[in-house]
Amino acid sequence: MKTIGILTKPKFPDVRHILKDLVAWLRERDMEVVIDGKTASLIGEHSTAKKTQIAARADMVLVLGGDGTMLNAARLVEEQGVPILGVNMGGLGFLTEVTLDQLFPTLERVFAGEFTLEDRLMLRAEIHRHGEHVAQATVLNDVVVSKGTLARMIEVQIAIDGRFVTSLRGDGVIISTPTGSTAYSLSAGGPIIAPSVQALILTPICPHTLTHRPLLIPSNAVLEVTLTSKDEGAMATFDGQVGVVITQGDTVTVVASQHATRLIRFSDRTYYDVLRRKLKWGDG
Repeated sequence: MKTIGILTKPKFPDVRHILKDLVAWLRERDMEVVIDGKTASLIGEHSTAKKTQIAARADMVLVLGGDGTMLNAARLVEEQGVPILGVNMGGLGFLTEVTLDQLFPTLERVFAGEFTLEDRLMLRAEIHRHGEHVAQATVLNDVVVSKGTLARMIEVQIAIDGRFVTSLRGDGVIISTPTGSTAYSLSAGGPIIAPSVQALILTPICPHTLTHRPLLIPSNAVLEVTLTSKDEGAMATFDGQVGVVITQGDTVTVVASQHATRLIRFSDRTYYDVLRRKLKWGDG
């Protein structure tokens, strides 16, 4: 690896100092650093690169931030298949692999080839209205169809592989990947699924009937969620970061993406270690 792309958010405390030290450290080792214009300005440099161009030029993308920054990075590098290493500068951090104090020793291990690549399932979502395609997005965590700001419930019809499954009344439904099982789906009562499991998770949000429960379906299934109630402000939300207003009759189609997010991982840190640490299993 000779070209390292860096993605971050300017709002993180001390990011300017961390970025300056990191760029200097990489260049001392004859690494080329690719950063976008706004990031470059933090350390008094100039760059014409856009965030969307970084993955095409880099051998690896280093993400300084929290899970939100990682989700954004996953979408940016989607079609390039570039490995991502996440450095946790946020909160819970299920996706970020290392903490700031581990950054430089971890990079030494990466450059020595002492790492593995873990492919994470992504979802491709499309919104159809009156037979026309109106929006699309790729996500690493989840697609959510939910009610608007009013308190009343929405009603959706769910079909899998073209066959009707159920009508659901409630606050909405979450369609998540195994990676997203520890995000919104978990808060709504969904199961935790190991990332190696190839499945999609349907998690109802506050369903009107208690018989509606989380459902696991194969990752090669075609899922369709149609808004059947007339509710202003209902939304389809992608990874909690991009939202599209949907109206009665709109269908959100979700399938597994042909691309995967490639995360840099290490053999001495398993997914279950992360769960135990983040969820404080065994404490007290």
